[in-house]
Amino acid sequence: MSENADFDVAIIGGGPAGSTVGSLLRRYCPGLRVVLLERERFPRDHVGESLLPVACRVLHNMGCWDKVEAAGFPVKVGATYRWGSTNDLWDFDFLAGQPYEDRPRPAEYAEQRTSTAYQVDRSVFDTILLDHAASLGVEVRQKTRVAEVLHDGSTVIGVRLEDDSVIGARYYIDASGHVGLLRRTLGVEIVEPSSLQNIAVWRYWQDAGWAVTIGASGTRVQVLSIGWGWIWVIPITPTRTSIGLVLPAEFYKRSGKRPAEIYDEAISIEPNVRSLLKEARPERDIFTTKDWSFMASQMAGENWFLVGESAGFADPILAAGISMAMVGAQEAAITIAELDRGRHDSRWLKEEFEKSQARRIKTHIKFADYWYTSNAHFTDLIEFTGSLASDSGMPFTGKSAWQWLGSGGFVQMGGAGVAGFTLASTQWLVNAFHESPPEWRVARNNKFRLNLDGASKVDVAIYHEGFVERVPALSRGGRSLPARGVYRFLVQALTQYSELDRVMSLVRTDWCSHPGAGTHGLRQAIEALEAMVNDGWVTASYDPCHPLMDLEPLVGTALFHKNTDNAAPS
Repeated sequence: MSENADFDVAIIGGGPAGSTVGSLLRRYCPGLRVVLLERERFPRDHVGESLLPVACRVLHNMGCWDKVEAAGFPVKVGATYRWGSTNDLWDFDFLAGQPYEDRPRPAEYAEQRTSTAYQVDRSVFDTILLDHAASLGVEVRQKTRVAEVLHDGSTVIGVRLEDDSVIGARYYIDASGHVGLLRRTLGVEIVEPSSLQNIAVWRYWQDAGWAVTIGASGTRVQVLSIGWGWIWVIPITPTRTSIGLVLPAEFYKRSGKRPAEIYDEAISIEPNVRSLLKEARPERDIFTTKDWSFMASQMAGENWFLVGESAGFADPILAAGISMAMVGAQEAAITIAELDRGRHDSRWLKEEFEKSQARRIKTHIKFADYWYTSNAHFTDLIEFTGSLASDSGMPFTGKSAWQWLGSGGFVQMGGAGVAGFTLASTQWLVNAFHESPPEWRVARNNKFRLNLDGASKVDVAIYHEGFVERVPALSRGGRSLPARGVYRFLVQALTQYSELDRVMSLVRTDWCSHPGAGTHGLRQAIEALEAMVNDGWVTASYDPCHPLMDLEPLVGTALFHKNTDNAAPS
């Protein structure tokens, strides 16, 4: 790395991942010289319009929430699905059953709005983020194509632009999307953990109806499966709606139809969507892309990092793409800030960054596989889903599916769950998809003992407010148990007691009043204990002399429930 470089950090790509890295680098280390190279001129349309609440947290950290809120995008309170083994509609609710409070906008990032998300017009959203990075001091160069990445082995030494000028930096960020310009130049291979290979076909509509309007600006996206694919309906402005079709690439090839033909066919056979389009007008262009799930085999090197789709991509069924990109970009920015401060070992920082990205991408790919193999509506895709299940090692029964989903670990740094879903929500999904659902072990057992044999002590990275916190943890069999938050509390409680009633008494009196417990401390502790049992950190048994646990406080606040507001007209 040259100490006399033109810049401290050079970012290739100006989408949400690149803009997020740039903005956060300038916020965390204002003295860093950052350049961002974007080959197009914004605004421009882009697919991937549905955010998750975690992306809004990143926007808040960037200091960009107010600008995005002022744009008036629809507030996403969840999603409505027709999926699984029934024709019923069911809702994924960010607010856990609480009614959405329709307050004047623009609003602050506080209270309920910390749990909601946006559905965004990417041409507007991406421009806001790029302009925000520039306002913080990032040197943004649009219409600037990187013609060549210069390197000496695995170390990047510069980027040559189309005008033959060369830019040097101490660190380089590949945020070039699926192009993966730096990744490809360095010969970083990709792995495809899934045989799921889909394509997406979509277009934009003016004046389409919203399936459900909650207050003045709240809504849910629609995900509606048909016999050979699924349709998304995403209002992205008060008048503009993104409607797309996702289907297996092989099925599309066998159909012999052009993208517009197969798109129109899907719309024609879906009555809910037809109803929403009665008064709508399609925009001229129709778009296509491939949705190959993949992951880079290496995501950080001597002086470079991969973020966003250059690092990996998971099928859009979970609407996680842009949110994963922004979270990964935030962690890259914090990592570089810490490298500049010199507080932690550089190798450890890069290893933790890679582990975090790989775990996030792999779990989303795996969960997407589960969604597809568990959809009885795919009547024309039985062979496809069967092959996908076989290739993924996906079992079909509820209990074994639960074990398969948790093979990467139910214990997560931010709580207990899979791919961003809480343990309760994931359980609900497995219940909905299968006739033999898994049981809560905390519900049928009442004695719990720690099982830490064979575990080694390690340090894991927690990314918080621009810094990396080095947290002690136990590691065994590829799974970790952090000595932090609710997990630390439960280890201490289980050191004193093994009886569940005594442990839960401590939870109610001590943990639920702890600042880290939030508003759902009881549910958080129950899910964490269940995760510790599933991951082998705790052994569970039943003693008839002690009471069992009533899970109603947990199940009653699940994020999934049957649709009750006729979100999609029949």
